[in-house]
Amino acid sequence: MTTATVAAASIAEPHHPKASPWPIFWVASVAAFLVSLDSTMLYAAFGALRAGFPGATAADMSWVLNAYTVVFAAMLIPAGGLADAHGRKRVFMFGVTLFIAASAACGLAGSVGWLIAARVLQAVGAALLTPASLSIVLAAFPQSKRAVTVSLWGAVAGFAAAVGPSLGSFVVQTIGWQWAFFINLPIGAISLWRGASLLTESARASTRRKVDVVGMALLIVAVGAIALAIVEAESAAWTRTQLGAIVATGVIAFVAFIVWARNVREPLVDLGLFSHRTYSAVNAATLTFGIAFAMMFFTFFFYMSNVWHYSQAMAGLAIAPGPLMVMPVAVITGRLAGRYGHRPFLVGGALLYATAGLWFMTMPGVEPAYLTHWLPGLFLTGASVGLVLPSLSGAAVSKLPAQHYAVGSAVNQATRQIGGVIGVAITVLVLGHGIVQRSDFNAIYTMHIGLALLTAVLCLFVDTRPAHKPA
Repeated sequence: MTTATVAAASIAEPHHPKASPWPIFWVASVAAFLVSLDSTMLYAAFGALRAGFPGATAADMSWVLNAYTVVFAAMLIPAGGLADAHGRKRVFMFGVTLFIAASAACGLAGSVGWLIAARVLQAVGAALLTPASLSIVLAAFPQSKRAVTVSLWGAVAGFAAAVGPSLGSFVVQTIGWQWAFFINLPIGAISLWRGASLLTESARASTRRKVDVVGMALLIVAVGAIALAIVEAESAAWTRTQLGAIVATGVIAFVAFIVWARNVREPLVDLGLFSHRTYSAVNAATLTFGIAFAMMFFTFFFYMSNVWHYSQAMAGLAIAPGPLMVMPVAVITGRLAGRYGHRPFLVGGALLYATAGLWFMTMPGVEPAYLTHWLPGLFLTGASVGLVLPSLSGAAVSKLPAQHYAVGSAVNQATRQIGGVIGVAITVLVLGHGIVQRSDFNAIYTMHIGLALLTAVLCLFVDTRPAHKPA
């Protein structure tokens, strides 16, 4: 980006020291909360959705989850580019509007096809508002406050993703699966109402970059094809040859995207982002931790339903204490990360997460012992997620220039989504057969521990310590 463009961007985003940026933070964070909540809430509602559409097969219903995940992951990075190029407020407001309109369509769906189509639109809205939300938060605060605010933003999103299965169990069992979608309407409307008056636009027409349509198309094909192959890996509807062709298409599109990005003047993603060791390490760690994070939640529900024979509502309630740990730990971590950098909290949190996996592998047995054998493990996972997940978001953008906020954060969020797809696929592969035994969980917990340790190793290369001014 030219010097004139940077100067124009700084004019478009003046800093007002007398105006508190926290109302802006909460407007942006509420919308991000809805997206993260929706991404995990339907895991608990899947059984109720099948009952609501008795004529549909399990394979049909799987696309209610898969279509959202694939489109969301594929659109996140292009959406980040759109937010940078066309204005963060504009893209954010449009994304929230589309998300709540699609949520209403989901709740009113009379067929599986209608529900899947509405979920695709919902994913597009979610992808548009997510990177714009974080870039709005980053632009509202001075550099000295960003470690705290980004960690808190990540904590809001992480808490929503963590509490989604528990809240989903309660909502579906009490008022029906439709309210897993209708719950988005009033909260999203508040975000729109307050955002219209509080948010200011980040870009003017003279500062907009040309949208890289070719790069966007190649990236959507690449991420979408690879994600599709992962979520359909065990489906009888696809042959191995077909899945192999889909993977090959994704790989070819990804290579073409890299070649294209290296040879155009204004690519969708500046590959120079990955020349920074910290940014590359953070995204690699986000992938490994994202896999383990998704595996953890599915394993919780499988264990409590199949080994301890808890009801769905009871399982959701039993899981809740862990997510409640995320927010307070993340807030404290964010404050300390501004002083010491993110590395100690990322490495320590990942090691704690490995300890949690070891606890669940060795302590719970076939007889329910919630207070002594399960609850301590939940505290370990809640604290470790509070340390790691928001810190990954904060570390990913801590050293980026302002013009790369949205794209840089979108790459990181998309990486986490892809990790989630892989984690779900692994869990279903290992535990998705008819009769689940206690010993079947050892493989999942072993992978959980290994992925957590790998995350810790990758985070050793993260350096976000603030530069010390000379005396």
